Amino acid sequence: MGKLEGKIAVITGGASGIGLATAKRFVAEGAYVYVFGRRQAALDAAVSELGSNARAIQGDTTKLEDLERLFATVKSEKGGVDILFANAGVGEFAPLGSITPEHYAMTFDINVKGTLFTVQKALPHFNKGASIILTGSTVGVTGTEAMSIYSASKAAVRNFARSWALDLKGAGVRVNVLSPGATATQSLTALFDQTGAADEIVAGFADKTPLGRLGDPAETAAVAAFLASDDSSFMTGSEVFVDGGYAQV
Repeated sequence: MGKLEGKIAVITGGASGIGLATAKRFVAEGAYVYVFGRRQAALDAAVSELGSNARAIQGDTTKLEDLERLFATVKSEKGGVDILFANAGVGEFAPLGSITPEHYAMTFDINVKGTLFTVQKALPHFNKGASIILTGSTVGVTGTEAMSIYSASKAAVRNFARSWALDLKGAGVRVNVLSPGATATQSLTALFDQTGAADEIVAGFADKTPLGRLGDPAETAAVAAFLASDDSSFMTGSEVFVDGGYAQV
């Protein structure tokens, strides 16, 4: 039996990258997983990989009606939620002087508003002992050139966990932050490719990381499985870094 046997998990941004890697790990550990995201084709492809213990629901975390539909579906089909991985997020380069209201609004709508209302809409549906995992980032605690808005959004997510751990006292629900460093996902590759200097950027991250490389999504997924399971039963309000040491030294 896996450490998540019989658990019901919801993963936003679950069709690719860290979200998909985590869905695979959760299924392997015995969970039934709902993957939620905006792109139907990517969701369909994800479920074809995940198999019969997964279901895709299309929607947008910035739209409250989509979140309500998501959790109403989970409630009617499975009764409640044991694990919520609020993972949907976005990041773009924008140095000070070129930041637009549109860039700010998009980043905060998805990373902050989306995370907030994903958790809030799930609240009535959590089973006793549920685990909430929020996706943070090393940039939430470091200065990051040309990514101040993204960094600020992830700092906000970090404080959500601290504050919500207090709000959830006595509820039997834990909330923690999982903060990856630079991780080899399609979205990160696409972001770096926009600069025309992707190889140099990757080399720079690897050079500044004590383990000397970018992370693999499966490595972050392994830590997500720990936070989702009873192995982390005495943890709430915490931040766990999976960054090869990048923000630690």
